[in-house]
Amino acid sequence: MAKEFDYKKIHKHNLFFVFLRNLVRFLLWVLNGNSKYYNRDRIPKGENYILVAPHRMAWEPVWFAFAAAPKQFIFMAKKELFKGFGGWWIKMCGAFPVDRENPGTAPVKYAIKMLKESDKSMVMFPSGTRHSSEMKGGVAVIGKLAHVKLLPAVYQGPTDMKGVFERKSIKINFGDPIDISDVKKVNEEGIEEINRRMEEAWAKLDNELDPNFHYVAK
Repeated sequence: MAKEFDYKKIHKHNLFFVFLRNLVRFLLWVLNGNSKYYNRDRIPKGENYILVAPHRMAWEPVWFAFAAAPKQFIFMAKKELFKGFGGWWIKMCGAFPVDRENPGTAPVKYAIKMLKESDKSMVMFPSGTRHSSEMKGGVAVIGKLAHVKLLPAVYQGPTDMKGVFERKSIKINFGDPIDISDVKKVNEEGIEEINRRMEEAWAKLDNELDPNFHYVAK
C-alpha cells in the first residue's frame, strides 16, 4: 500500500456509501436486472451483525449489500487491493485491508470496534477465498468479542461478470440469525461448533432455493 491504513479512525462515509450503493445497483440493474432476494424478514433490525456466506463470486458483497439495505457494511479485503484509485474507492465503500500472510491483530480490533461503536454491520466469508472450502476462525473470534449474531446468507448465480452481463439469474437467500453467545470459549472446539452451525445454515438455505444446487469454483 502506498499509505498505511489508519485503523484508529472510524469510517464516517455514510452518505458516500449510500450514493455508491445506489449507483452500482442502478448500473447492475441495467446490465442484469435479474436479481431476487429471499427471506429479508430474517435480517435483524436495530442491531449490528456479521453477514456470513460461502464465497462464490467476486462481486458477492455488492449483492449482499443491496439485499440488506438500508444497512451499511464494512468488508475485510486483501491488502493488495488498496492501491491507487481502486484502493480509495473500496475504502470509501467500507473496506479495510488485511495481510493474509501476516494478518496481525489490527484488522480484528478494527472490526470489533466498528461492530460495537458504529451503525455498520460486517460481511465475512469464513473460507476467505472462492477457491477454498476450509473454514477459518476469524468469524468466531470477531463475533464473540463483538457480541453480535451471525446472519447466514447464500448466493446462487453466475460466478463471473460474463454471466452477469448475460443476465443470468442471481438469487440471495437469508437465514435466521445464529446466536453464538452460548459458545463459552473461542478455542478449537468453540470455533468448530460455530463453523458447524454456519455450514448447516448454508446447506439449508441452498436447499430452499434449489435442492439440486452445487457450487463449482472457477
